[in-house]
Amino acid sequence: MRFFIVVGALALGILATAQPSLDATCTITSYNEEDIKNAERDCAELTLNGISVPAGVTLNINLKQGAKLTFQGTLTWEFYEWDGPLVNITGADVEIVGAANHVLDARGTLWWDGKGGGGGKIKPIFFVAHGLKNSIIRDITIKNPPNHAIWIEDSDGVVAQDVYVDSIDGDTLGGHNTDGFNVWRSNDVTLQRITVYNQDDCVAIKSGTNILVKDNYCSGGHGISIGSVGGRDYNIVENVLVSNSQILNSDNGVRIKTVYGATGSVTNVTYENIILKHINKFGVAIEGDYNINTGSPTGVATGGVPIKHFTLKNVTGTVKKSGVNVYVLVKNASDWHWSDVHVTGGEKTKKCEGIPEGSDITVKG
Repeated sequence: MRFFIVVGALALGILATAQPSLDATCTITSYNEEDIKNAERDCAELTLNGISVPAGVTLNINLKQGAKLTFQGTLTWEFYEWDGPLVNITGADVEIVGAANHVLDARGTLWWDGKGGGGGKIKPIFFVAHGLKNSIIRDITIKNPPNHAIWIEDSDGVVAQDVYVDSIDGDTLGGHNTDGFNVWRSNDVTLQRITVYNQDDCVAIKSGTNILVKDNYCSGGHGISIGSVGGRDYNIVENVLVSNSQILNSDNGVRIKTVYGATGSVTNVTYENIILKHINKFGVAIEGDYNINTGSPTGVATGGVPIKHFTLKNVTGTVKKSGVNVYVLVKNASDWHWSDVHVTGGEKTKKCEGIPEGSDITVKG
């Protein structure tokens, strides 16, 4: 039996003359592209239960308006060196959920080699939410993505909540560039109650407007970041609130990075009520010198992507002795307001440059 348990009048592949029900509920238990396309067309509720996706294949789901997709059991992906993505989901007014005890096991250990996207094996991005409109992603568990876990791109009105990304195995097995969430060319996005254990950005907002990131827990990666911004085809970040989140055992805590020599803008960004614990390198890092080609800072800021209307409020916590509490290297910044920023423990200092005049910000360095 290749695929369906069906409730309603739908019996694809069994009774070709049956008229599909507009509210059919369908379950697919083994991967078959034709079955999935039929289910996309005819099912208001689609469940993928324990399927294994073949090597080099994207699990492509184009949901009809108002549909619900449920992941059930353990879903796996076979190994192949390629860019991916392994999952691509589109739709409007849709709900993407995980059933109790499900796991999306991307089996990233087969790709990991400590080099991430910069060399070695070609590692696919795992999950892309592309062109979603007014939709929700909730109660999803992702284990060991080969590369970035989730991209939300070209989307509007998306809420992702209660998502758990577990790449903790990468700490000892060569995980790298295992970003939790990337937001790209998207508006009105909410990320809430997200838990991420990984080796790169917990959240990276690369471009978009009206983005809320709240009540999240990030461990082991590179913190909650804006950027890198610049050097792409859309380079605007505007109206971002990051609040009530914990960042632990990460290289960075709060970070904004803009691209050296590029153009764009970062406007009206607020981090508030952020707790940092055991940060390795930088508690707060605001940098305008990122080299998008090498993935490293240049040490010289350029002002083509100015950071304006930037607020830090009640950001507290600890940095390891070998780290830096606060570092700023920017140009053409304006209208910054920091209050109750208490980051301590780091004994290394770096000179801060470019803090806007009149901002009443004092940083030792």
